[in-house]
Amino acid sequence: MGDTLNEALISIRNASKLGREEVEVKASNLVGRVLKVFQKYGYIEEFEYSENGKGGIFKVRVAKTINNCGVIKPRFSIKRNEMERWESRYLPAQDIGLIVISTTNGVMSNSEAKKKGVGGRALAFIY
Repeated sequence: MGDTLNEALISIRNASKLGREEVEVKASNLVGRVLKVFQKYGYIEEFEYSENGKGGIFKVRVAKTINNCGVIKPRFSIKRNEMERWESRYLPAQDIGLIVISTTNGVMSNSEAKKKGVGGRALAFIY
């Protein structure tokens, strides 16, 4: 078994680069939560779950061109006062893109985590 989140993000990135509007990815709770964050910030239009007899899939509609996205491995622990360090490491410039973080308050973007003053584990990035 591979990393479901990694496979999903690679499929979304490749579909965006090829100009496809829709892509199917394996479903999991974590993938669904990350897709909700992407949808909130306009990287994907919508996604819906459908059962395929093997655990389900998400049908994802890509909204705009995604330059790059991927998982952050290992899932580093980010303290609330170290957020800028990780942004400079994974994002091309300030205020471009986002890092998806799993916190005790749920899965959210780095800007939301800053506002709430929480840290967590880095899951993915997108810009």
